[in-house]
Amino acid sequence: MARHKKTPAPAPPPPAASSAGKSSSSSGKKDTKKKSPAAEDDSFIVFTNSDKDPKRRTGGGPSKGGPSSAGQQQESIDSGPPKPTVKQIIGGASWTGKLPVNLLSEHCQRQKWDRPEYNTMKTKDGFSVIVSLSARNPKTQEVTKLPPFKLPPSHVHLAIKPTALEAKHFAATYALFRVCSMKNIHMTLPPDHRGYWKELEQLKREDVKEGKGWMYEADPFQALREREEAKREAEKKRAQVQAAREKQLQEQASFGGVPMRGPGGGSGAGGGGGGGVSNLMRGWATVPKIEMGGKTRTQLEEILRRETVWNPHGVVMTERQKGEIVRELKGLGFRQSHVEEAVEECKDREETLEWLLVHIPEDDLPRWALPEKYSAGVTVAATDLRREGAIKRLAESGYSVDLVRKIYDANGGDEGKAACALQELLLASGSNEQEKAQEEELDTWRDSDECWEEEMATLEASFGDLYSSSSPEVCKIRLEGVVNGTHKDVETHLQFRKSPEYPAQVILAIEAQLPAYIKLSIIKKALAYARESLQGEETKIYFIVDWIQQNINEIIEKPGALRDVAAVASAASEVPRPVVKSSRKRQRYPKPINWTPNPQSKQEWLARTEAPNYKKMTAQRERLPAWQVRQRVVQTVQQNQVTIISGETGSGKSTQSVQFVLDDLYDRGLGGSANIIVTQPRRISALGLADRVAEERCTQVGQEVGFSIRGEHKTSPSTKITFVTTGVLLRRLQTSGGRVEDVVASLADVSHIVIDEVHERSLDTDFLLSIVRDVLYKRRDLKLILMSATLDASSFRDYFMVDKQNVTVGLVEIAGRTYPVNDFYLDDIIRITGFSGGNLGGRNDHYDDSANQASGRDVDPVNKIIQRLGHRINYDLLADVVKAIDEELSSLQKAGGILIFLPGVAEINRACNVLRSVSSLHVLPLHASLETKEQKKVFLSPPPGKRKIVIATNVAETSITIDDIVAVIDSGRVKETSFDPQNNMRKLEETWASRAACKQRRGRAGRVQEGNCYKLYTRNLEQQMAERPEPEIRRVPLEQLCLAVRAMGIRDVSHFLSRAPTPPEVTAVEAAINMLRRMGALDGDELTALGQQLSLIPADLRCGKLMVYGSIFGCLDDCVSIAAILSTKSPFLSPPDKREEAKQAKMRFARGDGDLLTDLRAYQEFDTMMSDRVPQHRIRQFCSENFLSYPTMSDISSTRTQFYSSLTEMGIIPRWYNPQASQQQQQQSMVLLRALTASAFSPQICRIQFPDKKFAASMAGAVELDPEAKTIKYFAQESGRVFIHPSSTLFDSQGFSGHASFVSYFSMISTSKIFVRDLTPFNAYTLLLFSGAIELDTQGRGLVVDGWLRLRGWARIGVLVSRLRGVIDKLIETKVENPGVDFDKQKQDVIRLVVKMIELDGMDA
Repeated sequence: MARHKKTPAPAPPPPAASSAGKSSSSSGKKDTKKKSPAAEDDSFIVFTNSDKDPKRRTGGGPSKGGPSSAGQQQESIDSGPPKPTVKQIIGGASWTGKLPVNLLSEHCQRQKWDRPEYNTMKTKDGFSVIVSLSARNPKTQEVTKLPPFKLPPSHVHLAIKPTALEAKHFAATYALFRVCSMKNIHMTLPPDHRGYWKELEQLKREDVKEGKGWMYEADPFQALREREEAKREAEKKRAQVQAAREKQLQEQASFGGVPMRGPGGGSGAGGGGGGGVSNLMRGWATVPKIEMGGKTRTQLEEILRRETVWNPHGVVMTERQKGEIVRELKGLGFRQSHVEEAVEECKDREETLEWLLVHIPEDDLPRWALPEKYSAGVTVAATDLRREGAIKRLAESGYSVDLVRKIYDANGGDEGKAACALQELLLASGSNEQEKAQEEELDTWRDSDECWEEEMATLEASFGDLYSSSSPEVCKIRLEGVVNGTHKDVETHLQFRKSPEYPAQVILAIEAQLPAYIKLSIIKKALAYARESLQGEETKIYFIVDWIQQNINEIIEKPGALRDVAAVASAASEVPRPVVKSSRKRQRYPKPINWTPNPQSKQEWLARTEAPNYKKMTAQRERLPAWQVRQRVVQTVQQNQVTIISGETGSGKSTQSVQFVLDDLYDRGLGGSANIIVTQPRRISALGLADRVAEERCTQVGQEVGFSIRGEHKTSPSTKITFVTTGVLLRRLQTSGGRVEDVVASLADVSHIVIDEVHERSLDTDFLLSIVRDVLYKRRDLKLILMSATLDASSFRDYFMVDKQNVTVGLVEIAGRTYPVNDFYLDDIIRITGFSGGNLGGRNDHYDDSANQASGRDVDPVNKIIQRLGHRINYDLLADVVKAIDEELSSLQKAGGILIFLPGVAEINRACNVLRSVSSLHVLPLHASLETKEQKKVFLSPPPGKRKIVIATNVAETSITIDDIVAVIDSGRVKETSFDPQNNMRKLEETWASRAACKQRRGRAGRVQEGNCYKLYTRNLEQQMAERPEPEIRRVPLEQLCLAVRAMGIRDVSHFLSRAPTPPEVTAVEAAINMLRRMGALDGDELTALGQQLSLIPADLRCGKLMVYGSIFGCLDDCVSIAAILSTKSPFLSPPDKREEAKQAKMRFARGDGDLLTDLRAYQEFDTMMSDRVPQHRIRQFCSENFLSYPTMSDISSTRTQFYSSLTEMGIIPRWYNPQASQQQQQQSMVLLRALTASAFSPQICRIQFPDKKFAASMAGAVELDPEAKTIKYFAQESGRVFIHPSSTLFDSQGFSGHASFVSYFSMISTSKIFVRDLTPFNAYTLLLFSGAIELDTQGRGLVVDGWLRLRGWARIGVLVSRLRGVIDKLIETKVENPGVDFDKQKQDVIRLVVKMIELDGMDA
């Protein structure tokens, strides 16, 4: 019955009619006593919420007088229209099935649960009902009641119905869904409720994603029990952790803030049960320990007082962030007022924590933040007791002991002068400008001594026993009633010291058991009162004492900001100084284009066209396919802001289209307005096209037609067409400012931008398109022309029109001019050449499985050779093909060259060596690394009697055209930039080319006559190739791109890249941003000075970082050499048959400091021999004897030259910098160099774990033994334990010099084990100075670097080094602004300190 009182809605009826009559009858008897005369419209009882008749049936009801009867029912029906039944209301007129309320009741009955309880609520929008389920335990009779089934706010509208009945049945449907969602029960529901069921299924999917799958268990009571049990377990674990923390705090109190190894009472002792409380030192016992020498710390604190800037970018945290930080740090033992002050000045949690540890005096720090065996004011093994006594007395007022020592010594050991200096520093603390004390004029005829003696007598008489004097120049007065929290009547003495300027100046100190910053606040506020209110007063001390006595308790309760006293409370706190606003250099933008026609320009142009040479060249141009669509190109460019030109290789689109546009401007008198920039993906393309176009226009390069590539340019004021590499134009836009308006202004003098080879979809091209699209929206007169051999025009058209900015796009197609080309595949080639394969073996990457599926003896011999060839390039087969082509062409007396496509420089060099042995061939390499004069040789005719063989990378696909090629040999391979996640580095990786690229290669054979294309792969493999290459933005790491975007001033990097033609994955962008933070290029979202420079250096970020640090720390040449080695490869060779000899040769250059420094020494000897002009044969002999690669050494030298050019261009080094002269002056230690080298690889770091020490007895006592190399373990963050590769010079190392505890690596290889290569060992201070973010362990155990590398030691050491990083970043900024200016003495002190800390691992010399 109690249940009925809680359920005002009527219960669902059983289906039997007979039971309905009985139920109605019994209900009628109960109602006769309670029903009021006003109970009307009882024929509509189906709609009532009455609790008087819980078992009444629908379709009729009892009258006022008693039970219902058939006659009464008929009379009711006859008297009006028929009333709808419940089934009709809920299920519709034709519904004959069960209703949700019935189905829920039946389900509960089957599960032996109690009947559902319904609670009806009236809202302003209608009715809503919620259902509660309960169940009785048959053994204990205990009733378990579930919380009501409530919909989330997003779906509450479903439960609100116009009538209580409809609301009740919806509530039943929702309850059924909660316990039967895994069944098909919804098929038995009325139509409307099936729709509800579908909506609830969507809600379930969302809840499951959020971890709320427990809400839909079939047995909700079991789910409730499991959740309650899980809560109890979690609470139990929290209690254990809390107990462990309390125990840890007790240990910290006993052992100086750092827990001892192992729990005090043994593992498992105490109230944990089971495994016992976890040992908080687990994982910390064996990690390296950092210490800092006293002198080193003093030097560092002095630098930080002078140089530190907090929150340099002015980041303001949200109120929510501030609140969370305040709550967390208050829980770690800091005063709330201190934390609230810190969050107003700092940018994030870590900086807030650092600010507190720097500014709060040591006596007020939490215990975990103090060093081991900390004892305030105690100096161990003091030799000068007088000095230490004076320092202790001066520090009693709250001054930093280290600061007191420094000022005491600076004042020649005069305690009085030191006290005066400290007080002056205190008065200046907290203000940006030091206030000069006003000269106080005293109207007195007495001297200082008489005034002092008279006031001492007055004080003694006034204060009686509270007054005392330890010397004629010092007096003390005890204060009464001083309260500090729960401590009543704190013993407090004010000490006054006579100064030479007394009574104009009073020197005040306080002796009391109060926090240092409170004592300093009292002193500062009292002296401020004296300065404001006691001007000209002779007896100042009496009034000061009286003021302090009245105000001291209020000051203790509200002492004011730490900043006001921080300069003297902490030795590392920055001194107050004026705030100097950085003067940003104002950008100088070009003048906008003047589009006014100039008739003289047109006349000059018409005169040029009449020149005989020009007419002759025009006649040649007219034979190109592009000439046939000249007018269409011009019209399309005039009528549209964006023009897409698609043309086959050799059609003349790259050379002619831009000339058509320029000629049109001349014809319209707008020649003076023309400034056309044409981008090319490669240097060779820009140079080649500039030469060709200048020749066709009968001018010299640098006049009307010029070029600009990295490190070289030829332009003049009269230049109208400038060919540039894509990177050069990007650099111009990157340095313009950052806003779209700045980029627009930097392009104000540009009339047309032409982007060639768009189909390659390089990273730079996509980046440029993203920038230029926004510029087009702002500058409607700027024209953009996209050109490509194979272009998906529709996708680019959509890209420029998607924003609906009224950008018009026009399309022009240029037909190719090629002759027929015959294709020969690998099986054809083997038959033509008769190649037998020799002793081959390999995988079946080339195998044409459609050619022959037989096995055993029936296999085609050609396919057997294909199987044995594998995926490697076979140079014997390549030579046979070239010889066969040469013989065929010679027999037909046909001239023409052969173009061979190979994936990379190494393959080209090897092929050149093989083919040069054939006397009838003139072999030439072609790749982007060649010098310009070497590249141009491929365009010249071969010597008489020889056939030209050009062996090229994909640079010859579309970028350049060699006219006399009649045959192409295509390896089908290409080297693409890719990202190797194992070593976190960008690299060139060989892979199969796309079908589009192979089509371009094939077309090169049909330029001058019918040709042949010989494909070193099968037909089947060609079909498996990708249709076109994937955009580079989707397959390379995005650190450099994200850094370049951020360097432009764009804060939302993800949003900007999402608007690229092919947006990268969001996770890839987030990972790149995180990596930039770990490298130090970003500080939060702000660009550091290091990041600014890395964005401008065209090299891998790690190499760039190494070179920037080298320029700062005076070892630039060595760092550039190492960066060049990294950008190429190690010069050491390791032939399989002479591996041991090669390793011994390599070890001759090793000094135990890593593989890269070993490579550096080998290169330095080579470079010295080259500089001394040693004969080539001796240099080659040196390389041969030491297993060094001469070509690799030459590549390293070439790369060094490029790097120096880039560093000069970026302003990191002055233009007059001489590497050779500087190398002779730079004599830095190898410890510093290896530290900088290791820093370049961060976060590719391994932790070294040494075994337990072993000792051997000797005559002199126990001697520590070096560990065996195999017992030293190495651990990486992602891979766990790793092993040193056998080729490394450190493979057999039993220890490392320079206190090395870590090792950086360049590459990681996974075979039978995970091996690391190219190693550089380094110490803990290198890690602190140059690696990832420093986090403080708030358990007092030490520091965590880069999120996983642990160091035991005092937390403040980490804070000091973290602040020093900011100072180094300022040095980089200074060096970039004035590259030719040497650092002043203060900045040299910073560099010397960093070098010292690295060389001595933080200790004193």
